Amino acid sequence: MSTPPSTVIEVAVAVPLDRTFHYLVPPGMVERAVAGHRVFVPFGHRRLTGYILGTVEGISGDKLKDIIEVLDSDPLWTPNELDFFRWIASYYLYPLSEVLKTALPAGINLQSKKGAQGVNGEIAGGRSIKRERFYRPVDGPEPQRQPGSKASEILDVIREAGDIPAGDLRRRFGQCTSQLHRLAELGLVQAEEREVYRNPFGEEPIERDTPRALIRHQADALGSIISELDQRLFTPFLLHGVTGSGKTEVYLQAIAHALQQGSNALVLVPEISLTPQLVRRFRARFDDPIAILHSGLSDGERYDEWRRIRRGQARIVIGARSAVFAPLERIGIIVVDEEHEASFKQADGLRYNARDLALVRGQMEKSVVVLGSATPLITSLHAVEQGKLTLLTLPERVEGRPMPTVAVVPMQGIKETVSHQLALALQETLAAGEQALVFLNRRGFATFLVCGDCGEPLTCPNCSVTLTFHRQRRQSVCHYCDHAVPSPGVCPACNSFEMKELGAGTERVEHELRELLPDAAIVRMDSDTTSGKGSHNRLLKRMSDRTADILIGTQMIAKGHDFPGVTLVGVINGEASLNMPDFRSSERTFQLLSQVIGRAGRGEFPGRVIVQTLNPSHYAIQNAVGHNGADFFRQELEFRREAGYPPFAFLASLSFSGVVEKCVEERAEETARSLHAMKKEFRLRIEILGPAMAPLYRLRGRFRRQILLKALTRNDLRRLVSSWQARRETSATVRETLDIDPVDMM
Repeated sequence: MSTPPSTVIEVAVAVPLDRTFHYLVPPGMVERAVAGHRVFVPFGHRRLTGYILGTVEGISGDKLKDIIEVLDSDPLWTPNELDFFRWIASYYLYPLSEVLKTALPAGINLQSKKGAQGVNGEIAGGRSIKRERFYRPVDGPEPQRQPGSKASEILDVIREAGDIPAGDLRRRFGQCTSQLHRLAELGLVQAEEREVYRNPFGEEPIERDTPRALIRHQADALGSIISELDQRLFTPFLLHGVTGSGKTEVYLQAIAHALQQGSNALVLVPEISLTPQLVRRFRARFDDPIAILHSGLSDGERYDEWRRIRRGQARIVIGARSAVFAPLERIGIIVVDEEHEASFKQADGLRYNARDLALVRGQMEKSVVVLGSATPLITSLHAVEQGKLTLLTLPERVEGRPMPTVAVVPMQGIKETVSHQLALALQETLAAGEQALVFLNRRGFATFLVCGDCGEPLTCPNCSVTLTFHRQRRQSVCHYCDHAVPSPGVCPACNSFEMKELGAGTERVEHELRELLPDAAIVRMDSDTTSGKGSHNRLLKRMSDRTADILIGTQMIAKGHDFPGVTLVGVINGEASLNMPDFRSSERTFQLLSQVIGRAGRGEFPGRVIVQTLNPSHYAIQNAVGHNGADFFRQELEFRREAGYPPFAFLASLSFSGVVEKCVEERAEETARSLHAMKKEFRLRIEILGPAMAPLYRLRGRFRRQILLKALTRNDLRRLVSSWQARRETSATVRETLDIDPVDMM
């Protein structure tokens, strides 16, 4: 009798290597060892998680190792999703195993046999499934019981509910374990352990909502989207609507149509601060189950949401950039709200851009993709001109509301943080019973402390930045590495006690406004006040329910929020982002100012804005305060064309960092020489800039240099970078990072 051929599988092992491996499958595991399942495999002297990519024909298994165990009974991804992951690995030149690890819930990879249960009761590794005991009544003769006793009351509640979790009983009766045990012993109730999902929404009540009447431009945009949904073909739209034009209502009604067709919906937002308000709108509108995915969830909540989506128990997924990997099938529509936001780009590890990947996934799923923004990317507007995106416009606010009036206050020679004009406007706004936002994109009390005797600023020993003074914490803190020293403290250069506060942050603005407006209810929203779970929601709720008069904050308050009571917006240091060493600084300044200006006057009363700036004549500021996006686009596009930046070039950056400065410098120079040689060898049209010191030269104790590559064609860029990857030898002392389509040039 002949021996059946061995089954060989291709496995991506959870290690950062740009290759896959082959393993043998023992006969007893063949049926379960299929694509999409995790396996536990021997890898050198370790045992690690691997991901089965498929079976392999024509390879001898003589020298291959056996897998140890199959960890799942159902696949973690579909064939379409695996194609998506392979595309990502190829485009970003990143190991497929690391792409898979990014796409799956954290903690799902094993490095030992011990682990918690997984997606289908299998081993997941550090990831727990929540279980709860449920009680239900048992039919039978009525027992003799003491009226009014706690056990008797509990039994009545269980009988009325028919099926109730123990947690609900504890919330109602307090500690009641002994009574429940007694009822079970008497055969009056039956207990059962069940898996339950953690609830990321909490117990917040939701008031039902109905579709709103659309104005003409909204109806036209919705009609175009629905027409393409009916065709079930990939169609990418750019929904360009001024602030307050009702983009969200278009999203909601388009998604409702997709759901009626039997399709599902994926909605991406740039930051978790935008998620609570959007989720409330969706929960109020739809009866269909909604899942959320963002970094504000606990590991357990995120794992539960991922499993709900994988099991088809959620039809709408809303989340930040990582939600682009959601295991959602039958996607009919993908919405990317605030598509211009840089936070869609992952800053470390797999440096993907969720905005771009939404288009790729939409193409693979044959979905409609809607990129929405009041201030679209220059590259998006150019893509419209090139016929790559279909433009939908909402040029008017809903209900005929006017755009806010904007006054510019030049701040040259003025020392006050809050100008006289802004202070007076705040007093008038509060007197009228209205609300205000005050925007400053710097947190802390003072930007830095400087010695009054020797003039030396207080700097971070680990990073090339000054320390930011936080008065409430009585510390000066580095916002990059969290190094902190007591403040005001002593000058490290001359031991003087004369430390002066320079610059202003949100904490100082809060302090000054509390003195100026002692009766006002003021809240502050920045990284210092939103670290706790649910903190974004709590602060935003105070604006929504009108228990706060003034909201002070950084860029997290600048976009996406809809507060009808806000009639005044104040902008402090409106030119701050112009000083960033990045070719996008003008674009980001225009976008940020336009977005924060658009928070005013979204209710029944018109809005006004006061912009304080040291550079009132800059074209980004002039066009933002004049609501003139078309002129800004033309000026900025011409600058990009002359300088050779996107959309007229393709970029990649190589970053080098290490704790020994000379090693970093030598490695960067060596790489530059190698790149120049390969450019010449392959006759590539590429500009190689650098190596140069990164704008933040020292960060978290590591010296940093970078090389920027600019190419006229993506093929030239990919050929150079992939050739460099194939030829280079890794360094033990210098960390090298490749970023395709970089967004952060710091």
